[in-house]
Amino acid sequence: QVRLVESGGGLVQAGGSLRLSCAASGRTVSITSIYNIAWFRQAPGKEREFVTAIMWGRDTTFYADSVKGRFTISRDNAKNTVYLQMNSLKPEDTAVYYCAADQGRVTTRHYDYDYWGQGTQVTVSS
Repeated sequence: QVRLVESGGGLVQAGGSLRLSCAASGRTVSITSIYNIAWFRQAPGKEREFVTAIMWGRDTTFYADSVKGRFTISRDNAKNTVYLQMNSLKPEDTAVYYCAADQGRVTTRHYDYDYWGQGTQVTVSS
């Protein structure tokens, strides 16, 4: 069973930065090296939306237009951890951020991902 644990959320002013971490466990090999890892976010009353993803086996990354140029996804396979560096944060980035894992094709659809963390709250004040 793949287990994902997010951390790093918090309260930040607009224009500030945060780095989220997604620590993976549950396999004898590095999960981040064999699973696609994505970040999604969900604001109150809204659908869960795709933020970014990194493909297993290569460094191909994908970003939602709303975060392109501000957010960066990266991974450390030795630490079995994926990071989301968020810069130039805006109040509309406020949401619970979730990491998710899947071995299929990278998609922007949350229901395509098999494993999820519990989420971490990010609040950006104006």
